[in-house]
Amino acid sequence: MIDAPRAWALEQNDRRIVFASGSEATMFAESRPFRVAQHRLPVWKAVLPLGGHAELLQPGRPTTTAPGLIVPPQLAHACAATSCYIALFIDSWLLPSQPGPIRLGSGEVRRVLAALGTTDSHSPGTHVDLAAGYTELRTLAGRPSPLDPRVAHALHLCTSRDPNQPLTSLAAEVGLSAPRLRALVRQEVGITLACLRRWGRLRTAIADLPDSTAALAAATAGFADQAHLTRTARDLLGRTPASLRRADA
Repeated sequence: MIDAPRAWALEQNDRRIVFASGSEATMFAESRPFRVAQHRLPVWKAVLPLGGHAELLQPGRPTTTAPGLIVPPQLAHACAATSCYIALFIDSWLLPSQPGPIRLGSGEVRRVLAALGTTDSHSPGTHVDLAAGYTELRTLAGRPSPLDPRVAHALHLCTSRDPNQPLTSLAAEVGLSAPRLRALVRQEVGITLACLRRWGRLRTAIADLPDSTAALAAATAGFADQAHLTRTARDLLGRTPASLRRADA
């Protein structure tokens, strides 16, 4: 993830949207209900409504409804929160593999929210303990298997430090050829390196959205143009960058 913790909050028309990112998790929160279109994330997502419930719809399956949900990576789905909510995004290798979503009871949701330090059910803020929130999620989902150290270092470099580092340079830094690094990442994580790098770029762009135009955020993060950023956000998040930065969206 982004090495230096980043956080921002926007308020407009009785809506507050908050972003925070650290080494263990990335958070996005909104002070009102929201629904996102079908998408497929390369990371874990925990949907934590503050008073309502979470809904998840997979193609061809009934809607899953619970006080909270943990959605595994690469699951095609649409989802919604019926109240203000917090969504936590955890890199795929930081929790153990699961075949489907994990339902959370209201008590489990409250424990994760308490770990984050969220007490106001109407106004999630930027001062959250992402490390504690991740630790609580790990007690619910389990501990992951350790990664090959070369893979772990390469993932840190390409999703946190510099999502645009050339693949040949990245592989050389961990003592592997580019094809071998791609194969090891797929073997250890179950997700392609290219997809993980897309997520790293998207996270970088979102962190910069309030301080720049969408076009500049896209260029800084390594996207070809603003349209490329928008397509990636729709594919991975089910929503557009405009909906993330405009409090009236």
